Amino acid sequence: MAWDFSTEPEFQTKLDWIQQFCDDKVEPLHRVFPHAVRWPNDAVKGYVRELQQEVKDQGLWALFLDEELGGPGFGQLKLALVNEILGKYPAAPQLFGAAAPDTGNMEMLAAYGTDEQKARWLTPLINQEMFSAYSMTEPQGGSDPNLFTTTAVKDGDEWVINGEKWFTSAGRVADILFVMCTNGMYVIPRETPGVEIMPEPRNHNHIKYVDVRIPADHLLGPQDGAKVLAQRRLGGGRIHHAMRTIAQCTLAFDMMCERALSRESHGSIIADHQMVQEKIADSYAKLRMLRLFVLETAWKIDQTSTQEARTDIAAVKFTMARVLREISFDALHIHGSLGTTDLTPLQDMYAGAPTMGLADGADEVHKATVARRLLKEYRPHEGNFPREFIPYKVEAAWDKMQPVLDANPDLKSAAEYYRERQSRRG
Repeated sequence: MAWDFSTEPEFQTKLDWIQQFCDDKVEPLHRVFPHAVRWPNDAVKGYVRELQQEVKDQGLWALFLDEELGGPGFGQLKLALVNEILGKYPAAPQLFGAAAPDTGNMEMLAAYGTDEQKARWLTPLINQEMFSAYSMTEPQGGSDPNLFTTTAVKDGDEWVINGEKWFTSAGRVADILFVMCTNGMYVIPRETPGVEIMPEPRNHNHIKYVDVRIPADHLLGPQDGAKVLAQRRLGGGRIHHAMRTIAQCTLAFDMMCERALSRESHGSIIADHQMVQEKIADSYAKLRMLRLFVLETAWKIDQTSTQEARTDIAAVKFTMARVLREISFDALHIHGSLGTTDLTPLQDMYAGAPTMGLADGADEVHKATVARRLLKEYRPHEGNFPREFIPYKVEAAWDKMQPVLDANPDLKSAAEYYRERQSRRG
């Protein structure tokens, strides 16, 4: 028996350090210098490097990477516990070298890149000497790779890329773009001629690739291997999103309870009103169930692989968006008009929930995937009635118990009496 919900003392010390570090240094940095990691000011950059060195000294840099790939090799379960803290602080993932979209792109490079590609791109990404974006979805096909039309054609010692990508997050400020084509995954420097970034949307960019020429060695992994690389990237990304979503839900829940105890209405604090109590109780249950689901899925990945845990990863993915939407809405509602403003994090959380339902694939697609995989484990019943049809169960029970009854006349008599009585009742 190995059920255990405790955290080993040595790692709890790390978690305590992370919490204190985020409270004392990460949060103030974010409020004074939003997006500090990308500030061009030398003094700001220097201070950011100081904080990042503290993280590195604790062995907490690039948490998501295995040891052989340059990270601490915590595994997904420990990473989940860390992300429950980091997810509350917007600046924390970058200060710990674990911010999307770079994390997924680094995982692809670490797993499929050549030594030369790792030296050229992976090491600078890990050190935040450059930043990246992931260019996958397309205007006409969303996230369905079967509908993609962006292609790479070999021309001598170059690839020529043509196509159009939609919702490339942070593409405008990336140094390199990981572009998923119908015949492979390619790394394209953003300033390459032919990369045209549209004015809108501002943060999740619409990019046209018009006769973009890149060297042959910018193909990442095997030719025609884009789907395999994408699944490697997105599987990890989905569980990491879920880990950080727990942090967001916890923050919203904490704010909800604090506000309920602080606000009066109709003669008493609103925490005394049953409809408020219902929201708090329901939110608590949803949060605890999501957290246990995410932690169990992370544990499964550690015990097997992302591929083996893909059904649970998909289920976690669509569950987290719903729980975030519901808890953030209830917290926003309990805050009243204040909750609808940008003076608390709640409006951003609630507005971000639909994005979580679409990022890395629409929730509906994942629900269908989960259902199909689960149904493969079952078989249809024979005849008109299910296996749990009670008359069938009674008949089978008599067959199983017949030797026992034959050996015990009194027990058999009691059984036959009860059967006769039941038959008379119709």
